[in-house]
Amino acid sequence: MRIAQVSPLFESVPPRMYGGTERVVSFLTEELVRQGHQVTLFASGDSVTSAYLVSPIDEALRLGDPTIDQTVPQVLQLDQVARAAREFDVIHWHVDTMHLPLTRRIPTANVTTFHGRLDDLDRAALLQGFGDHPVVSISDAQRQPVPGLGWVATVYHGLPADLYRGQAGDGGYLAFLGRISPEKGPDRAIEIARRAGMPLRIAAKVDELDREYFETTIRPLLGDANVDFIGEINEGEKEEFLGGAAALLFPINWPEPFGLVMVEAMACGTPVVSFRCGSTPEIIRPGVSGFLVDDIAGAVEAVGHVGDLPRAAVRAEFDRRFTAERMAHDYISVYEEIIRSREMPGGRAAAGETMADLDLDAERGKEPSEPSVVG
Repeated sequence: MRIAQVSPLFESVPPRMYGGTERVVSFLTEELVRQGHQVTLFASGDSVTSAYLVSPIDEALRLGDPTIDQTVPQVLQLDQVARAAREFDVIHWHVDTMHLPLTRRIPTANVTTFHGRLDDLDRAALLQGFGDHPVVSISDAQRQPVPGLGWVATVYHGLPADLYRGQAGDGGYLAFLGRISPEKGPDRAIEIARRAGMPLRIAAKVDELDREYFETTIRPLLGDANVDFIGEINEGEKEEFLGGAAALLFPINWPEPFGLVMVEAMACGTPVVSFRCGSTPEIIRPGVSGFLVDDIAGAVEAVGHVGDLPRAAVRAEFDRRFTAERMAHDYISVYEEIIRSREMPGGRAAAGETMADLDLDAERGKEPSEPSVVG
């Protein structure tokens, strides 16, 4: 199958540091290539992939000139996809909402995976205007604010089976991994560890948007001798960090659409103690891969029982439900279904839509040209 994967330009694929969406796009792209599909990745030019890479910029936006208008390269990326649309059997979007007007105009089956929360009113109103476009959720919980969208499947994220190995968890500490922000609950994690009488290691990014929260709420708590703030870590450091932990604390305070860090911990054999919120009841199987709790007291109690969970069983739950191979197979099923739907009488392709207003090469009577490639 000829597949286009369209990734956000803010981070490279895979990201150098923090970046959940781009990591998932990378895992999916590489697995599809491994399974023998012809994949084109639309992403920043510093991406590393075995697919055919197409990009409007040399470097991810987060690492580039902060003064440039970031809308410009995103529009250029949309144009690249539109010009090459006929070359694919299916186009898979991961770029939030900017592309939605194109979905009705390109001649190729296309589908969007939304990776973030969908519960703000402006976004919900926008998405309702595109209820005919096929959409994939990353959890059933993610769908709840906008049930009227064109949901075709829920596909859970997956990691390469060999990315992490099961570890002993003998470091004697609890782990918090991700981003410092109120909704992620690092203050809760510190309180849980304090009450449980265990050291806490925090490996987390601090965005400028959350700088004030970090300085006023979190930094004063870092004076505790049992709290070790490491900062942002890269992919190669996660296995040791998560694998050495007795448990991962995931004390979120928002409707988490998925929570990739939970799956990363499971891949290392590390149980997860998570607040019951958003997608977490879909990801964590209580008594097998971790515990779901409703408050700090429940989390402290759960920490006392993480040693009862065999780490091999935690890893087995990852192997059964959250590998990149399973994720890719699920998406192939989605692609095949939306292609069949377009070919049916009354489908969008049968209705006669073309790219005449978008494909300048076709207007000149030529075959669509190869898009420019960076990297």
